[in-house]
Amino acid sequence: MRIVWMTLRTTFSVAIVCCIIYNIAVWAVAQAAAPDKANGSLIENAEGQVVGSSLIGQSFTDPGYFHGRVSSIDYDANGSGTPNYAPSNPELLTRAEQSIADWKSQNPEVPVSELPIDLITNSGSGLDPHISPASAEAQVPRVSGATGIAADKLKQLIAEHTQGRSLGLFGEPAVNVLELNLAVQAAR
Repeated sequence: MRIVWMTLRTTFSVAIVCCIIYNIAVWAVAQAAAPDKANGSLIENAEGQVVGSSLIGQSFTDPGYFHGRVSSIDYDANGSGTPNYAPSNPELLTRAEQSIADWKSQNPEVPVSELPIDLITNSGSGLDPHISPASAEAQVPRVSGATGIAADKLKQLIAEHTQGRSLGLFGEPAVNVLELNLAVQAAR
């Protein structure tokens, strides 16, 4: 019987340490070190309402807003991932052709030859909130026409919302689509 009580005390003690104390300690350190990231990197609009996260893309279809990358999961964060088609897979070609056709219908004034590749391809997660600065600039004629905001002003907003490489070395410059669209909304 002594072994049973000792086992129960040990199990209970380990459960308290691992399930409660450890989690509270990690939460406290995260809140102290990086509260914005610890709370989901939430983005608020001008009225102070949370409209999204800087880490998860959203679907924008209105011609007055910049559009993000293609998402085969429709930006549903419950199931991150995307079909990883090989270049020889006919479904990849079909999906790319559909993305190009959508681009042509939404942006008739911009030739397909100027279409950046990241606007017709999925990201690995299907949740990428960023596009390249070239992808944002390719959408300027459509957004300008729909909003009445001058193209030069939109290009300035793109430049202001372009994030550089991580640590100055890694990745490529990128534009967070939600943050850019909030700036477009404020400029209207």
